[in-house]
Amino acid sequence: MPPSVSMSVPRRPLWQRESAWQCKWVHEHLVEAGRVELLQVQADEIRIKAVGGIYWLASALEVRSRLWLGGVISRHRERFLIKSLLLRVRACGSVEKILLVTDGLASYASQALKVFREPIRSGKVGRPRLVVAEGVMVARVKKRHQRKRVVGVVREVVHGAQAAVLCRVIGTQRSILALINTAYIERLQATFRARLAPLVRRTRAGAHKHCTLEAGMWLVGSCYNLLWAHRSLGEERTPAMAAGLTDHRWSMEELLTFAVPPAELPRWRGRKPKWLLEAEDVA
Repeated sequence: MPPSVSMSVPRRPLWQRESAWQCKWVHEHLVEAGRVELLQVQADEIRIKAVGGIYWLASALEVRSRLWLGGVISRHRERFLIKSLLLRVRACGSVEKILLVTDGLASYASQALKVFREPIRSGKVGRPRLVVAEGVMVARVKKRHQRKRVVGVVREVVHGAQAAVLCRVIGTQRSILALINTAYIERLQATFRARLAPLVRRTRAGAHKHCTLEAGMWLVGSCYNLLWAHRSLGEERTPAMAAGLTDHRWSMEELLTFAVPPAELPRWRGRKPKWLLEAEDVA
């Protein structure tokens, strides 16, 4: 008896999990390689109503190139979620001149001033002191709501000079009328909600597991960076092309079959054991 069609087609969780891992590896190889110029980064969270509870999806976006820098999903909207996201942002490039714009959540400012610190080399024995670079700037936008409508917006600079923050905002958004805002990350969140059914505010396709949401996040985020052209960047240009990470628009086949090179082994510290020295001599 010939096998049925349902038996010959792979189950959705299988291909979804495998393709999501591939997209995550490609993202870590290209975006988190430290080559992105981080001038203005916007960060925000999405509240996801899932089966059995609430999830939070925190994402970050580089404004000038519209590049998605990564995301983190957690059950709680707490410091661990924000710190994990900012660590991914730090892996994407140098944070010496970064401007971080967020919403009114206080954890962003406190965690950013911890994550974006750099060690001061003094030449002395011991762990060097960590200090925030002079170019690091943090600003936030607080929205006042009344009867589920925005009735006012408060913009404030948490760290850095206000004139430098406004100059950076105007330069990265290419408009002399630009103000401190989170419009770009909110547009990206709307894209995620449109592409993933579990992220819709009112849906019957709520996710049951954390891994399902994470798989969808990496799939949509990688397609957004590498496959989908962005109108504001010019004709047939993707965010990865605008950031200088690639020179062409990828296809889905190229994304899912890209051979990610293995990561380099960490440098051995201290005296090597005898078995390792013998293995190196044999090699």
